[in-house]
Amino acid sequence: MRRAIALSEESVRTGGGPFGAVIAKDGEIVAEASNSVTIDHDPTAHAEVNAIRKAARKLGTFDLEGCEIYTSCEPCPMCLGAIYWAHLGRIYYANDRKDAARIGFDDDFIYKEIALKPEERHKQMQILLPEEAKEAFQMWESSSEKTEY
Repeated sequence: MRRAIALSEESVRTGGGPFGAVIAKDGEIVAEASNSVTIDHDPTAHAEVNAIRKAARKLGTFDLEGCEIYTSCEPCPMCLGAIYWAHLGRIYYANDRKDAARIGFDDDFIYKEIALKPEERHKQMQILLPEEAKEAFQMWESSSEKTEY
């Protein structure tokens, strides 16, 4: 955790956001990263996502089961989703979402939005061409060549 916190401080000093993350397996660091949203002009370049990408490349797999993540702040909804998709076993964090909100990162707003029905959210959502889109799902379902994740 101290390394994740150090990465968050280093990120602020170098123009990134105040977030750091470390992924470990069997007590050894596999990957580490900080937030580079403003540096990379990439709204998905959160510390956790950056660390997951590095760990997956290093280990040669999209399945990070057996790894755990240490992050300087409670993961935002996007990062939490990525952590689940990566199958990381445990999440350790230092600051929480209320601490983040106090300095202008209102992740709690998105957590609340997710709980709403799509028609009640602040961003308008509309279903388009669902029947056409089902073709890819049917192709996936019947494929014997797919790698499930």
